[in-house]
Amino acid sequence: MAAEGTVQSIVVDASPEDVEAVAVDLASYPEWASAVKTVEIHEEDDEGRPVRATFVTEAMIKEITYTLAYDHGSDTGFSWEAEEGPDIRSMEGSYEFIELEDGTTEVVYALKVDPAFTVPGFLRRQAEKTIVSTALRGLKKRAEGA
Repeated sequence: MAAEGTVQSIVVDASPEDVEAVAVDLASYPEWASAVKTVEIHEEDDEGRPVRATFVTEAMIKEITYTLAYDHGSDTGFSWEAEEGPDIRSMEGSYEFIELEDGTTEVVYALKVDPAFTVPGFLRRQAEKTIVSTALRGLKKRAEGA
C-alpha cells in the first residue's frame, strides 16, 4: 500500500479464520457494511472465495460502482485492486488478520482510492478514513455476532 493511503486496525473477539470468513463473504456486505448497496460476484476460486466482484456503494458525494479483483495469495489475509471504470481510476486495499495471544484477532485494513471524478485531496483522505473505520466497526460487529 502506498504511504498516502489509509491504514487502521481493530481487535475482534473472534478467531482469524472466523473474521476472514465474514470479510470474504462479499454477498453479505449489504447486511453489515453500511455504504454497500449491492454486490455482484462474477467469479470465485476453487475454495469459493471471490476473485472478481462489482460493488455499488453510497459515497459521500454520489453513488459509485466499481469492480474489484481479489488476491487470496497471502496466508494472513487478502487484497484487492479495482479495475478502472467510470467512477474509480484506481483502488487498492487489503485485510490482514493477526491472531493475538488471547485468542482475539487484530484486523488491519489498508485502503487507497483514486476516484475518477474530482475530489480535493483532503476530502479523499477523509473519505478513505471514514470507509475504513466504518468497515472495521461493521466487520467487528458481524464477526462477534452482535
